[in-house]
Parts: sequence; structure tokens; C-alpha cells
Amino acid sequence: MTHSPKTSLTANYTITNGWLDQARRVPSPNFNQRPADQIVDLLVIHNISLPPGQFGTGCVEAFFCNQLDHTAHPFFEEIQSLQVSAHLLIERTGQVVQFVSFDDRAWHAGQSCFQGREGCNDFSIGIELEGTDDTPYTDEQYQQLVAITCALQQAYPSITTTNIQGHADIAPERKTDPGPAFDWVRYRQALSSVD
Repeated sequence: MTHSPKTSLTANYTITNGWLDQARRVPSPNFNQRPADQIVDLLVIHNISLPPGQFGTGCVEAFFCNQLDHTAHPFFEEIQSLQVSAHLLIERTGQVVQFVSFDDRAWHAGQSCFQGREGCNDFSIGIELEGTDDTPYTDEQYQQLVAITCALQQAYPSITTTNIQGHADIAPERKTDPGPAFDWVRYRQALSSVD
């Protein structure tokens, strides 16, 4: 897949006051303010599916909004006490849902470290891909992720290509996502083709 220049790829993506205008907005209560004068310079790629391995259930959205029915599946009892969020979710269809303003701190990275800096939530944006470590992601997800990444890099220029990491890269003892199914070469090549 080839693209014309970066401006045409991101022409339909605009960010206003930390919100991607083209995303469906579902505000999560699970966020707080970043430290004063914090520069956002890290993008973290995750995956999530609820119940694990099931897609299109609406449970991720409910989970990020503290509205998950914990009696609906045995796994939900294990995560009942968690309060988490990400800035964006890209569903398998390519639909994009935003839960937290990019200017605020979403609760996606947990205990984490990047280039010697602890607490990556302070300075990162978290994007969840609906998926699992070993299920190939969809073309629509890659297309959206590339376009959104370009828009984010325009709005937050400190997010360089080297400052895009997987959750496993910043929390290697705890996390494995986005997993071996995520095609980093495809993603990075698509980004470089629109530079």
C-alpha cells in the first residue's frame, strides 16, 4: 500500500484540545492530570480483548468506563478491582474510540520504564488495538494506527519514531503486548513511507 504525502494521509484527522475529532468519544473516569509542564514524547501500543480472545463484545469500552458486568464471565472477576484506561481503542473494524484526552494521563502503562524514566503514563499516549498477542491484526487497524500516529506526531512532535514502543518494551517483566502478531516492520515502513 502506498500513500501520497503525509498531509493527504492525515488530512481527515484533526486533534482539538487533546481529542481526535474523528473518534467516537466515550469519556472514561480513569484518568488524571499529567505533571506540570510534562512533554508528551512516547506512544505505547497495546492490545486488549474482553473476554480474552473475543472481539466486538463492547466489554473493553465498559471496562475502561468502570461499567463491566463482573458476573458475565469468569475472567471479569479477576479484573473487577482494576481501574484502567487508554487514550484510544482501535477496534478490529477500524473504528476508533477515545476515552481520555491526549493532554491528560490515561492509566494504561502501569509500572513501566522508558529510557530510564519510570511511570510512563506521565509522558505517554496509549493506544489499544483490539486483539491478542497471537491473532493477526486487521488491515483496517494498521491503516488507522498509521494515520493516527502521523496526526499525533504532528500535534506532539516529541513523539519520534524511536519513541513508539510496545507495552512489552516498557514493562517487559509484566506484559507481552502487542505480541508477536503485531507487524512492527509493516507499521514502521508505512510510517516512513509518509514522512
